[in-house]
Amino acid sequence: MTVTDAVVEKSGKIFVAGHRGLVGSAVVRRLRSLGYTNLILRSHSELDLTNQSAVKTFFSIEKPQYVIIAAAKVGGIHANNTYPADFITINLQIQTNVIDSAYRYAVKKLLFLGSSCIYPKHAPQPIPESALLTGPLEPTNEWYAIAKIAGIKMCQAYRIQYKWDAISAMPTNLYGPNDNFHPENSHVLPALMRRFHEAKVSGAKEVVVWGSGSPLREFLHVDDLADAVVFLLENYSDLGHVNVGSGKEVSIKELAELVKEVVGFEGELVWDSSKPDGTPRKLMDSSTLANLGWEPKISLRDGLVGTYEWYVTKQQDK
Repeated sequence: MTVTDAVVEKSGKIFVAGHRGLVGSAVVRRLRSLGYTNLILRSHSELDLTNQSAVKTFFSIEKPQYVIIAAAKVGGIHANNTYPADFITINLQIQTNVIDSAYRYAVKKLLFLGSSCIYPKHAPQPIPESALLTGPLEPTNEWYAIAKIAGIKMCQAYRIQYKWDAISAMPTNLYGPNDNFHPENSHVLPALMRRFHEAKVSGAKEVVVWGSGSPLREFLHVDDLADAVVFLLENYSDLGHVNVGSGKEVSIKELAELVKEVVGFEGELVWDSSKPDGTPRKLMDSSTLANLGWEPKISLRDGLVGTYEWYVTKQQDK
């Protein structure tokens, strides 16, 4: 493991790809709060990252010194099952175009963001970085996972062949402001928050949640991830990808009860145990990052309170 002492200049040009999403917007907030003033941001309409020639032109003109890839096509199980070609192709295009152009146009350092779904379906728990490519993937999102694994390997290949400073970070389940609260294709935490909020507003007597509530999951506030991203950009330089998690597990039952409390839903929480539970446990081993000196700061309760405040404000703005 190499800890770099290369200083990331506060005035250095930093391109944050995907700055409007959950992760990218948090990274931009964190960089600005730390005094990074020279951020290059482009919306999808301004720069289509799947267009190789457009990406090359952008890099040739802007010449960023640092790149953070938070851009990706993401979605839940239904979306992955319905649009597998989109998930593998668009993600491969985005990361291939950005990584290659970043190298060609002399970017000093690149950080690629992946996902915990890169690991085998039956990986040991907690999941260490070494579990990558040791077994079959979860079939429901393998298209996305294969693309993200290719991104890690591409960063490693450019580091080996060109001695170029490209690193990768793999976050656990994320939540926070700018999350996707869509009724059909959101993840478990925003889905619960939306359902309890709508039940509270409508005066419903109960909310039914699928499964037994027993599976254990790990959640990290996106502002903690953003802090870790900047920490790695400033302090880490090595071949291996780095897990970024909270290290704390919570059962879906505990999570649902906590969200219910934060939202202020007074009705009953009912578990439909005829519905599937999913994987019994999913926790990442983030000891590599902890040993580098980083740890998360936002508790799940505090993070949920802030996220709900953001969600309510957004509903009022509609």
